[in-house]
Parts: sequence; C-alpha cells; structure tokens
Amino acid sequence: MSAAERRLARERALELLYEAESRDESVAAALERQRLDPDPYARALVEGVDRHRSDIDRLIEGCTEGWPLARMAAVDRNILRLGVYELAHCPDVPTGVVLSEATDLASEFSTDRSAPFVNGILARLAEELRA
Repeated sequence: MSAAERRLARERALELLYEAESRDESVAAALERQRLDPDPYARALVEGVDRHRSDIDRLIEGCTEGWPLARMAAVDRNILRLGVYELAHCPDVPTGVVLSEATDLASEFSTDRSAPFVNGILARLAEELRA
C-alpha cells in the first residue's frame, strides 16, 4: 500500500470514528451503515482503535495533565486515538510517519492550535511506546 493510500485510509478512519462518536453509536454500527466498505487499512485502524480504546484513552489522559478527553475537540480526540493505536500496535509504521500524518490531519480538519497539540502528545507517547 502506498503512502498516499495509507493517508486516505487514515482520513477515512478519522471520519468513521468521528461519525460513530457524534452519533453516539458503536464503531460496528458506523461500519455497517456504510454503502461502500472502507479500505482494509481504514477498517483495521477503526476496529483497532475500538478494540483498544480504553487503554488508548488512558494513555492520552496520562499525557494531558488536567485536560480530560471530554474537554478536547472530538476531531483532536479521534486523531490522537488513531495515532496512539498506530504507535502501539503498528510497528511497521515509522514513528515519524505516525506523528506527521496525525499532525497533517489536525492541520486539515481541526483548529490552528490542534496540530502542535496533537504532535506534542503523540511525541511524548512515542517515547514511551516505542522506547
């Protein structure tokens, strides 16, 4: 799979996670409702985040010092979840790629301040998860 294809898969995974959260439904329900099956990598990311969500959320909250997930923008929260999942469970994806892709997603889909926020948290977690 090319870098461009993985980029699109991450974007689609973010959309699916955001959609499930904003509709207050399960990831499985969001996937079922899709007219076209998402790319296999997007599906793997979404299902992986869903399967490990409590551990992922605990790791994120451990780095945000007084900034609980509930206070974060939903887009940022889900970008972080994707990034942490890839850091923890996708050793074939280089750390720099995970950080760069997450930062790019935050720049494109969230606020001006989101990219440095996402990058900082993921960089701290990368030190822990990929030491």
